[in-house]
Amino acid sequence: MEQTTGLKRSLTLTDGILIVAGSMIGSGIFIVSADMVRNVGSAGWLMLIWLITGLMTVFAAISYGELSSMFPKAGGQYVFLKEAYNSLTGFLYGWSFFTVIQTGTIAAVGVAFSKFAGYFIPALEMKDANILFTIGDQFKLYPAQLVSIALVIFLTWVNSRGVKEGKFIQTIFTSAKLLSLFGLIIFGFLLAAKADIWNENWATGLSMKFTTPVNGNADNGWNLFREVGSWSAALGLIASAMVGSVFSSVAWENVTFLAGEIKNPQRNVGLSLFFGTLIVTIIYITINLMYVAVLPLTPAETGGIYAPNSGGIAFAVQDRVATGASFNIFGNIGALVIAVMIMISTFGCNNGLIMTGARVFYTMAKDNLFFKQAGRLNKNSVPEWALWAQCFWTSVLCLSGKYGLLLDYVVFVTLIFYMITIYGIFRLRKSRPDAERPYKAFGYPFIPILYFILAGAMALGLLIAKWETCVFGIIVVLIGLPVYYLLVRKEKQATA
Repeated sequence: MEQTTGLKRSLTLTDGILIVAGSMIGSGIFIVSADMVRNVGSAGWLMLIWLITGLMTVFAAISYGELSSMFPKAGGQYVFLKEAYNSLTGFLYGWSFFTVIQTGTIAAVGVAFSKFAGYFIPALEMKDANILFTIGDQFKLYPAQLVSIALVIFLTWVNSRGVKEGKFIQTIFTSAKLLSLFGLIIFGFLLAAKADIWNENWATGLSMKFTTPVNGNADNGWNLFREVGSWSAALGLIASAMVGSVFSSVAWENVTFLAGEIKNPQRNVGLSLFFGTLIVTIIYITINLMYVAVLPLTPAETGGIYAPNSGGIAFAVQDRVATGASFNIFGNIGALVIAVMIMISTFGCNNGLIMTGARVFYTMAKDNLFFKQAGRLNKNSVPEWALWAQCFWTSVLCLSGKYGLLLDYVVFVTLIFYMITIYGIFRLRKSRPDAERPYKAFGYPFIPILYFILAGAMALGLLIAKWETCVFGIIVVLIGLPVYYLLVRKEKQATA
């Protein structure tokens, strides 16, 4: 690869907003509301959780705006943590980012693309009849996994051609997904909303109830909803429900990784964060209001239980809430409409994730905390080696079939990194009071403190409800400690 002197600033404010929105909106908004209703059991709590998640996201984006104006260069959150704390803290974030957070997300989104392509190509459906081969009981290879790898390889190649090529795909597909979502919302309210469904759903108010699979297996159906017994159980259920809404709302910070390629980054990165997260939050809240207007929360029970895939929001077939809503809106072609929308959405989402993630590894390599080759730019002024390293590990996660579980393991850690990064604003204002801050976080210190309260409550709830996955996520981070000291030792030996 031919190395060039530096990244080129060719992305505008509009590009930044589309990168934020495109990276946030994947397949989650079409699916996760089902599990959320099963955890909290009411329309009031469903909408309140989406509102809280939206506020958390916008508050965090506002806070990150100050950090991005102070450090307008490639690497984003990794740079913020390194500057506010030390290189170890930055590396532990980068380590988690490479091993699971970014690559795992790309893998999951890629398989979601292939899964919904199965509506048009039956061979891509992840059914036993389509298994290519197995190894014992642990490994099954489906054609959909190979297609997801091919998608990641293709988008990696496109982005290796230059930032303009990646920007073109991001603009086209993000614009298409935003228009599609607005269309789904408008047609949902105009063609399928029913006053009796709306009133029945809202009659649940803010009462909190939850359900569990019969004998621990959802294939057997779901037990009837029951009341929550204690505040700690309620907090755990709210946190469990928020896993879906939070992971439908992450990746907004990815635009900070591209700060070295954005024009006037001191201004435009912060504005991209704010407007991008605000647009997506409005879409997410509005589309869930449409779900509540079009679908009942739960169907009628049979035999003292809810049958599996029996409908409504809570028990939509394979949790595809948007497909159920689209069927009521468009009739029999509704499933195909949603399949096309999700394919467009996931394609654009993965392009944004692939484009931005490699910039973190590029910056880490410049600090001698990643493979040195990742710190080189090709003739198109992009970190091609870092892109292909990201592609390789993502492909491994696609083949493993464990990416969804890995993402669940790092929910807690991702939230903690958000909190640590935002606390960095307080540290930097104390340690570097005279540093140039073209933009200061709006509402400081109240908005960052409010974020801590909301995120801290969710973290506590996750510790109560899913302590095993929280511990595993912490272990993933801690594995990075010996790796860091080995890299530091190797660098010291090289310079001695």
